[in-house]
Amino acid sequence: MKTYAIILASGTAQRFDPGGPQLKQFAKVAGRTLLEHVATLFERTERIDEIIVVITPGHREMAQKLLKNSQYHKISRILEGGATRKESSHIAISSIQDAEAHVIIHDCARPMLSERIVHDCLDALQHHDAVDVAIPSADTIIRVNAQGFIEDIPERSALLRGQTPQCFKLSLIRRAHELAAAEESYTDDCGLIVRHKLAPVYVVQGERANIKVTWPEDLHLADKFFQLRSMSELPDNDQALTRLRGKVLVVFGGTSGIGECIVQQAQALGASCIPFSCRTGCDVTNPSMVQAALEKVALLHGHIDAVVNSTGILRIGKLTERNLEGMIQELRVNYLGAIYVCRASIPYLKKSHGSLTLFTSSSYTRGRALYAPYSSSKAAIVNLAQALAEELFEDGIRVNVINPARTATPMRTAAFGEEDPSSLLSPSKVAHTTLLSLASSFTGQVINVSLNEQLAVLSHQSHPTSN
Repeated sequence: MKTYAIILASGTAQRFDPGGPQLKQFAKVAGRTLLEHVATLFERTERIDEIIVVITPGHREMAQKLLKNSQYHKISRILEGGATRKESSHIAISSIQDAEAHVIIHDCARPMLSERIVHDCLDALQHHDAVDVAIPSADTIIRVNAQGFIEDIPERSALLRGQTPQCFKLSLIRRAHELAAAEESYTDDCGLIVRHKLAPVYVVQGERANIKVTWPEDLHLADKFFQLRSMSELPDNDQALTRLRGKVLVVFGGTSGIGECIVQQAQALGASCIPFSCRTGCDVTNPSMVQAALEKVALLHGHIDAVVNSTGILRIGKLTERNLEGMIQELRVNYLGAIYVCRASIPYLKKSHGSLTLFTSSSYTRGRALYAPYSSSKAAIVNLAQALAEELFEDGIRVNVINPARTATPMRTAAFGEEDPSSLLSPSKVAHTTLLSLASSFTGQVINVSLNEQLAVLSHQSHPTSN
């Protein structure tokens, strides 16, 4: 029996951008539109056979252009939806000609859907005809009357917050829509099943991260959830790193600290990894030197698969007390240097469909006193990478940012002096995470590397039988 995934992306975004031009299904978070995130999830889920996209009327051509990428093999049709969610759902269901099938219906506005939820839903559909997804309510729910006064406070333990997807036997949901054809619109398909008492609806445990993007600020929340997920979804075994064998990597800032560790680990994996820095006669603030370095590698190896820029300067002092030229040089290295590296790398990475990796700092989220130029330049790096991830997506170039916590590098020691080693990340850990990101399919991600994760790894290695 086939399994169809229906993506409902036909809303008009009245709450997201009322009266405005932007439909939220085309809004971008973590380097991709909400529609692409959901389509990608269903595309990579082996148990999904076909994908049906229902788009807002008048935007079918835009959706086709967005989803024309060769990675989407399962999308069988892109349909224009109706005036209501129920109508759009009915249009998709009616397009399926099978006598029976499994149908999973998901709102495009929930881009954080996990494969775990999808698999649990499809497992439940083996034993039930209708399946919903929900999570417990962390808030007290109140019922108010028309005058705005509390009328009732239901027992919270019996209340859940509904999410999507919702899953059905095709014959059941088809029957529900036939019975509800002349009725008022319902906000979800399970409501039709319950309204007409067609079948019990089994509930699968959802996830707090499976948020619905309703308001513009929800995009920022979704972006943070993608960051948190990025570490858990990185490949974490030696088999994944074998993908780097035979690859050609260039590391600017590759003769010290994190960059040096990246070079050593990549070479140990069988990659050709070439370091450049001021020590090798390549200053990233000089575009000609950067271009010459890449030309040299391309001439020697024939291609370049990945470029990493870990070059940086950190100086301490109050803005009004520091030397102006010194601060300008810091910005040249930390930001303009990254611009020069990215610009020179793009022609080579277009040919190889390669990867570009930049480095930020935990100070990018909130400026730190005494190193304002450094903090602000690192915030700029994140914006640069996210913008390039969008610009270069169709060229097949992935762009990510590594965000390490305080790390035991020569640069940090020069700025802060000797510190407790247990309070710092090891450069080798950050390098390892960087290589894992190069072996992944991520793009537009800020990949956090925290000390807690390092300590957890060390603890597991010391006590392999612990849970």
